[in-house]
Amino acid sequence: MPLSEQEQRLLDEMERHLMSNDTDVVTAPSRALSYRNIVLGSILVLAGLGALVVGVSIGFNTGVLGITIGVLGFLLMVGGVIFAVTPMRGAVASAPRSTKPRAARASGGSFMDRMNDRWDRRNEGR
Repeated sequence: MPLSEQEQRLLDEMERHLMSNDTDVVTAPSRALSYRNIVLGSILVLAGLGALVVGVSIGFNTGVLGITIGVLGFLLMVGGVIFAVTPMRGAVASAPRSTKPRAARASGGSFMDRMNDRWDRRNEGR
């Protein structure tokens, strides 16, 4: 079902408002996650889960030793999650968009670059 003229105007106004006000959010540098940290953190989480299961299973027989292993397993899991989601030091996730004209940009960029270029060209006529 097509939008009415009032709905289309409201949608266009919201789009212009977002494009003008949210450019700072889009171009703000953020810190990149490391794949190595994610993999090692996942391994720590799995090892902690294993230790937690072992601690619970032997906790019924040995008491304090099982509880200690279970608590250490839980702490290992929490540490693994924290390690996995901690960004690398000094790395930036993505550089701000280039302000060069389209002709000066390298052709054949990534999919998202091409989509952003199409979006920019589409909105230049407004």
